[in-house]
Amino acid sequence: MSQIFFYIVPVAVILGFMILIHEFGHYAVAKLLGVRVEQFAIGFGKRLVGFRRGETEYRINALPLGGYVKMSGENPMDHHTDDPREFLNHSRWHRFLIAIAGPSMNILLAVFLLAGIYTVHYEFPPYKNQAAVVGYVKAGSPAANAGIETGDHITKIDGVNNPTWDDLEMKEVLSANQPLSFTLQRGTQTIQGSVVPAAATSDQAGSAGWYADEPVVIGNLELNMPAEKVGLKTGDKILTLDGQPVPSIRAMIDRLQQTKTAPIHLIVERDGQVLNFTVAPVLADTADVNVKRYRLGFAPQIKVGRLPFFSALRESVNVNRRYSVLLLELVGKLVQRKVSIKAVSGPIGIAQQAAAAAQEKGWIPLLVLTVIISLNLGIFNLLPIPIMDGGVILLLFIEGLMRRDISMPIKERIYQAAFVFLVLFAAMVIYNDIAKTIGPKLP
Repeated sequence: MSQIFFYIVPVAVILGFMILIHEFGHYAVAKLLGVRVEQFAIGFGKRLVGFRRGETEYRINALPLGGYVKMSGENPMDHHTDDPREFLNHSRWHRFLIAIAGPSMNILLAVFLLAGIYTVHYEFPPYKNQAAVVGYVKAGSPAANAGIETGDHITKIDGVNNPTWDDLEMKEVLSANQPLSFTLQRGTQTIQGSVVPAAATSDQAGSAGWYADEPVVIGNLELNMPAEKVGLKTGDKILTLDGQPVPSIRAMIDRLQQTKTAPIHLIVERDGQVLNFTVAPVLADTADVNVKRYRLGFAPQIKVGRLPFFSALRESVNVNRRYSVLLLELVGKLVQRKVSIKAVSGPIGIAQQAAAAAQEKGWIPLLVLTVIISLNLGIFNLLPIPIMDGGVILLLFIEGLMRRDISMPIKERIYQAAFVFLVLFAAMVIYNDIAKTIGPKLP
């Protein structure tokens, strides 16, 4: 019962808040422009609770899968009059402002909430903003098979010149089982080629097997695990493993899978001193994947700081902009069938992520997830799909070009077709959530 509580409550709070913010955007602008709002609802279907104030009924409905603001004369199937307070009797400019207000509220929430987080907790691996110089290549990986070597400088990836590691990783994630063109500099040589990242997770995220040169510094130590038992401490920098340099945590993980439980020799730097340790890995559960690995029992250290508000706001805008582009690229690849639908998470996947975030220490993980969901909701609602806000904006644009409104029967057919599409899409996403959760039990 407690496990169900951890799944339901966080997702209900996050999604409920996202929907409230979104619909309030529509509601506030409609009221400001003089459109009559008949209902402000969270959820669909049968009313559970609610009240009426003035001309508007505020209600919570039985199906918590969204929400809506019902305005007079908004639905093409409604009976229309000459009442100036009906939605369709307002100018296209007013209708555009009302339609875009909901997604805009979600995007603004993502920007300002992330900026607020950065003022108290800013963590960003330094290598992300560095040039994409390869520090480690996993043996047998797509990158290794493509001839990538340690020290190669990736100067172009899928049309992006001089990418940082952040740029490269974004392209990599969205290119599972798809060729990804690159240009690299190796000494005085310029080499062109392509790599096909493998699908590395249940969400079909791509991984090429190349990694940045990032020193391994011990962060949190797990109790009763080998690293803690032999006296390793937070802040220790691992220099070598069995005499070999350790360019990244990924390199260390791979080597431990080869040595298994055999004792390994570590040379560690601590406060300017060089220390030696011998430690035997153990086979243990891993937090980020549902498999056991040979591990020492520590997480790499991530530097955490704070940013002044305007610096935090600027960084938040940059991060949200990059991920908005990533989302649009994902949608484009879904349409082209270059990316699996498994890359999209539905309500079950969101509930699992919310439960995991809620059980982590502090509020930061849950707030970061709120930022991600809010940005996703804002961008998704701007897609040109009728019924959704982006579809309303698209029809308004077409009507503006035609200099007249589209006829009601045509609008009715468009909305009916869009409704069927959204229902089928939602069913597919939920099915994939279930398939990813229970594994190979479903075809």
